[in-house]
Amino acid sequence: MTKLHRRALLGAAGLLPLAALPRLGFAQGNWPARPVRFIVPFTPAGTTDIAARILAEQLHQRLGQAFPIENRGGAGGNIGSEVAAKAEPDGYTILMQTVSSGAINYALYAGQIGYKPSDLANVGLLIKVPNVIFVNPELPVKNLRELVALAKSKPNELNHGSSGAGTSLHMTGELLKLEAGIQMTHVPFRGAGPMMAEIMAGRVEVGVDNLPSAIGHIREGRLRALAVTTPVRSPALPDVPTTAEEGLPGVEATGWFGVQAPAKTPKPVIDKLGATIDAVVKDKEVWARLADLGGMKPDLTPDGGTSPEAFETFVAAEVKKWAEVVRRSGAKVDG
Repeated sequence: MTKLHRRALLGAAGLLPLAALPRLGFAQGNWPARPVRFIVPFTPAGTTDIAARILAEQLHQRLGQAFPIENRGGAGGNIGSEVAAKAEPDGYTILMQTVSSGAINYALYAGQIGYKPSDLANVGLLIKVPNVIFVNPELPVKNLRELVALAKSKPNELNHGSSGAGTSLHMTGELLKLEAGIQMTHVPFRGAGPMMAEIMAGRVEVGVDNLPSAIGHIREGRLRALAVTTPVRSPALPDVPTTAEEGLPGVEATGWFGVQAPAKTPKPVIDKLGATIDAVVKDKEVWARLADLGGMKPDLTPDGGTSPEAFETFVAAEVKKWAEVVRRSGAKVDG
């Protein structure tokens, strides 16, 4: 090769766009070569944020680079999710996704959402959280079958509360109404705390919440748990039946948290990150910390969905399921 040719090649290499440079290193297996932005589409201190910070710490330790958290809350998780979906797919932006922003919102915010499922690549499922259906202890029902019978005898006279319109808890209540063939009035609150306070005061009769935040009130008798919305009973509440045991197998719903990345993120990055998340979930000490979210060690399960392929299948099923619930219930984001 002549000196002229060498100079021409070197000059051409110098013209490569900076965005292409990280990709040149993927084949050499050096990702991550710098900090990775970790977007959380909700405000600090919530369950999503706490889980993301535990995971970020582990990714830092295992991959040698920082994963700084960037909280981009708003619009039910849509704002942060859209930021991640539109980020450069170079392996240096990831997203902590949830059932709301990662499945329900596509149908609930139809025409108002700036991203779609194909804009995000699935990396791995971190944890799943059971939901629980409960009532004020003074309500004359001891189980879910009796609640259904009471609701059928009093159409639209019973209220069901949730932590907000469009949340997975709101939609679990809608799913219950659809599967049981009952009519209740949805009352959205700004958070689970105000909702449970109103139920304990007797002004709202029925509620749905993630088990971690409701279990204290249930154990102390301020709320009566009727059923958990998972296929098997919760070890934290072994005497509470599942919805399937109560004759409503279609009322199955969990809160979940997993990692996604912008679509077209290089597969070697997805695979490496997915394998690392899988190792985190299988680490007993880390698992104990994740499971301690809400003080329910046995209830948070990876459910075998920590590989990118398994999480892809899981998310696709969730998107389809909740789109049908939104369609059938006519649920609106404004309550």
